[in-house]
Amino acid sequence: MALAFDEFGRQFIIIREQDQKSRLRGLDAQKSNISAGKAVARILRTSLGPKGMDKILQSPDGEVTITNDGATILEQMDVDNQIAKLMVELSRSQDYEIGDGTTGVVVMAGALLEQAEKLLERGIHPIRVAEGYELASRIAFEHLEHIAHKYEFGETNVESLIQTCMTTLSSKIVNRCKRSMAEIAVKAVLAVADLERKDVNLDLIKVEGKVGGKLEDTELIYGIMVDKDMSHPQMPKQIEDAKIAILTCPFEPPKPKTKHKVDIDSVEKFQTLRQQEQKYFDDMVQKCKDVGATLVICQWGFDDEANHLLMHRNLPAVRWVGGVELELIAIATGGRIVPRFQELTPEKLGKAGLVREKAFGTTKDRMIYIEHCANSRAVTIFIRGGNKMMIEETKRSLHDALCVARNLIRNNSIVYGGGSAEISCSLAVEAAADKYPGVEQYAIRAFADALDAIPMALAENSGLQPIETLSAVKAQQIKENNPCCGIDCNDVGTNDMREQNVFETLIGKQQQILLSTQVVKMILKIDDVISPSEY
Repeated sequence: MALAFDEFGRQFIIIREQDQKSRLRGLDAQKSNISAGKAVARILRTSLGPKGMDKILQSPDGEVTITNDGATILEQMDVDNQIAKLMVELSRSQDYEIGDGTTGVVVMAGALLEQAEKLLERGIHPIRVAEGYELASRIAFEHLEHIAHKYEFGETNVESLIQTCMTTLSSKIVNRCKRSMAEIAVKAVLAVADLERKDVNLDLIKVEGKVGGKLEDTELIYGIMVDKDMSHPQMPKQIEDAKIAILTCPFEPPKPKTKHKVDIDSVEKFQTLRQQEQKYFDDMVQKCKDVGATLVICQWGFDDEANHLLMHRNLPAVRWVGGVELELIAIATGGRIVPRFQELTPEKLGKAGLVREKAFGTTKDRMIYIEHCANSRAVTIFIRGGNKMMIEETKRSLHDALCVARNLIRNNSIVYGGGSAEISCSLAVEAAADKYPGVEQYAIRAFADALDAIPMALAENSGLQPIETLSAVKAQQIKENNPCCGIDCNDVGTNDMREQNVFETLIGKQQQILLSTQVVKMILKIDDVISPSEY
């Protein structure tokens, strides 16, 4: 820590409690920041691509997560370093905006930092490096638009959507049945998509999971699924053309708000009290019957007496249904959520073609399916799997696939995967570097080298010779002038990604390049790290 002296030679303190703070300045600070960023990227590098490895993460309370989704790995890794936290934020913002490519964006940022370190050692000023990176990212961004293909799709012609979702799922644990998963994801998105406005509300797609069965049993339900059963075991298990009353008021006699005391000193008084209560229940059940409801879904519980009455009056009911599920049921069936019995009218009832209760395996687990709804804009994806971790990972994989399908509906441009887009951008950036006379051209060349990190990692994870494979593909791209040549990870025998049907969304790739450049610029601009020292 630098000391300062006044004119009499006495020391004075600039930073409060400076003896308790550690400080890194200048090049040392930049190098330590870069190595922290590189360390995070190195962790994720091995889980990139179809042959990427999975990570197992244990939370402090002993819960185990197995995943190769970049955002999830970084969320659950307890990161302490300030720069490493920036990398976690980076993959989180890619996850929120695009949903896919969370690993690639961190690997890309790590490669940019690695290249920047070499330039800083040569004595180039970090701001010049950052400016060069900014120029290069703009070149790459425009080049991606140049090599992108537009895909036309409609309600019937969805093959391109399915192929793009399959590319996303191929790097996940579910890749053995990626075709069926991709079809489920595309059907779900198209069911809730507003194709005129090119908008998809992913909240309308509910993803439920239940341990048991096998992954192939995963299904798409055009309707809502509730993890509850009928409130009385003797109620009918299947209701056709159901009219559903959706209530948020309990089936109980009203309780006065003030403190009260009831004196009962004779049998007659008790009888009148009981009859009064019974009348309340009678009225409630009768109100539901009068408006024509054939199923009651309630947010709260029932009194046993109410349950018994409902059973006798042939009015099936479901209790303790959560608020989010109630809203989805209301959207799907076109009903209204009713807060008081007095407000029940026939117009507020939801309509569903079929409501059935289904039991699973030998366990007592039952679920209620509400299908063939009046407004089929809400759908449920129901996942089965061998264990809880498998189901959680499948949920994350399907979330990625849903996001990719949504992005394609918003913007139907695609680029080819397998690292082909990065190699093509790298060549374009390299060629453009000669047009810049200043020191920036070093940074632009470094950016081109960093773009090669993703195809290199893909080749490495697939067990190929990284440098040899990359240079062969690069040579092929230049020779044939074909931006679709990428790394053949699955050993199909061709490098042309068009034949392999490996696609990625254009906005996903552009976002990766922009986000990683922004974070690297930010890290390069930090030249002083003051932190409380460890004791």
